[in-house]
Amino acid sequence: SEGCRVQIALVGVAVMYAIWCGVCKGGKMVTAAPKFKAVLSLNNFNPGCPPLSTAIDSCVITKILLEVADGVISKVIPVKSVVDEALEKSNSIEKVIVLKRTNQDVTLVENRDFWWHELVADKPSEFKAEVMDSEDMLFILYTSGSTGKPKGVVHTTGGYMVYSAYTFLNVFQYDKDDIYWCTADVGWITGHSYIVYGPLLCGATSIMFEGVPTYPNVSRFWDIVDKHKVNQFYTAPTAIRALQAHGLEPLENNSLESLKVIGSVGEPINEEAWHWYHDNIGKGNCPLVDTWWQTETGGIMISALAGITPNKPAHASLPLPGITPVIVDAEGNEMEGNNVQGNLCIKSPWPSILRTTYGDHERCINTYFSSYKGMYFTGDGVKRDHDGYLRILGRVDDVINVSGHRMGTAEVENAINEHSEVIESAVVGYPHDIKGEGIYAFVIINPGSENDEIKNQITDVVRNVIGPIAKPDKIQIVGGLPKTRSGKIMRRILRKVASNDLSNMGDTSTLLNPDIVEEIIKGAILYLIHISETTRRTPISYAVFCLKKKTGGGGGGGG
Repeated sequence: SEGCRVQIALVGVAVMYAIWCGVCKGGKMVTAAPKFKAVLSLNNFNPGCPPLSTAIDSCVITKILLEVADGVISKVIPVKSVVDEALEKSNSIEKVIVLKRTNQDVTLVENRDFWWHELVADKPSEFKAEVMDSEDMLFILYTSGSTGKPKGVVHTTGGYMVYSAYTFLNVFQYDKDDIYWCTADVGWITGHSYIVYGPLLCGATSIMFEGVPTYPNVSRFWDIVDKHKVNQFYTAPTAIRALQAHGLEPLENNSLESLKVIGSVGEPINEEAWHWYHDNIGKGNCPLVDTWWQTETGGIMISALAGITPNKPAHASLPLPGITPVIVDAEGNEMEGNNVQGNLCIKSPWPSILRTTYGDHERCINTYFSSYKGMYFTGDGVKRDHDGYLRILGRVDDVINVSGHRMGTAEVENAINEHSEVIESAVVGYPHDIKGEGIYAFVIINPGSENDEIKNQITDVVRNVIGPIAKPDKIQIVGGLPKTRSGKIMRRILRKVASNDLSNMGDTSTLLNPDIVEEIIKGAILYLIHISETTRRTPISYAVFCLKKKTGGGGGGGG
């Protein structure tokens, strides 16, 4: 019925897209709903969505939940048991439809759970679409908040769908008969806009991918490109850096000659990754569209138009026609001309601007429209260079004040990333007795390259690129960084670790890999022990106590 909330909890299986379109033909989705005039919401266990119980309860009147019994990425994921556990914390779900996937044994709850294949066995394959108002709610998509509490971004039918189609055609310069592939997880906004809505509205032939780029081998992406003659390829810098770490050997048996356009999404792409992607995947011939946008914007806002806008490494380039970005200083004064740097705002509305945050409109106003009067505040810093090209610098709250010198974390990270063995880094500030704030760097390096000198070498690179004031006080080598599925680093977690505040990490379920948090915490404690042994400035007993507490060790030494 109209207004019914439909929660989809499926790993990225093909039938999910059919279900999605069916719901969206007639209503609204909570990540996803319009045949039923329902509202869609998506949770797909990769894991990167907020807790399922949180999403269900936030939607207040969710009635139906569609789930897969088990999913497969590189292992079997027991989705049904996860859903059952979530439903113990929520009483609003009336019916659960279960899709059989791997034939694992599952238990169905009588009068609540139903098999998908049994329900659709005698149903027609086509339904007439319902007529929707342009401002009818289309979906609610939950995204991370700075407080750790996810917020439900609301997009509506008309404006969102128009803008996703408009940007898809123009940014990627899609032609009839092209083969397009966006590798994103459908559970975040890129999957919504540039796997489902944009391509399907334009009648594009699109590849939908279930899996990860390194399974069953590191050539997985490139094998698919060659097999299906992909023309437009759109992925995240995180994936590019992960594949870059494996070198060029996985590319030796791939031609990639079908590619016409390559794209980047989710976070600013650093220059080293940009060049690797452009030179080795695009063979130096493909336009690389470095797209900037957000869950809240609904579609691409700043980007080159493939083959039209000249490329510049690590620059999002120019706003799309109709988009009015402005750079403002801390007081909200617009900074005109080139060679300026400040906060990125959008001066005029656009079709797919978020309408509200579900159930809390005041939060929407305070978060996006209160910092600068009459403007949408993106939360990002930006630099406009001498050519008028825009380079996204990262979140403006990611600023460190070292001995009175303010510097962006992105600036320090870019310097660290210039070291040949560094794959990726994240920098945060932490309380420092002398400087006010010190610089703590979490660094991912190439496998096998860790040695006694690597940290000194990284420090030297930063000193040479920026200056002595920017050299990290602490460098922790890590196996990964806590990121949302959109590629955004959850710096609040890193700040707590760097500040030795290991209590209450908040909601980590919105992370792509929640387990990495525990790994980073253990590494930080061991690092603290090492520092205490060499400087005697921190009590070893406290560090050992923390380590035992986090690992479950007892007083006798289990930690």
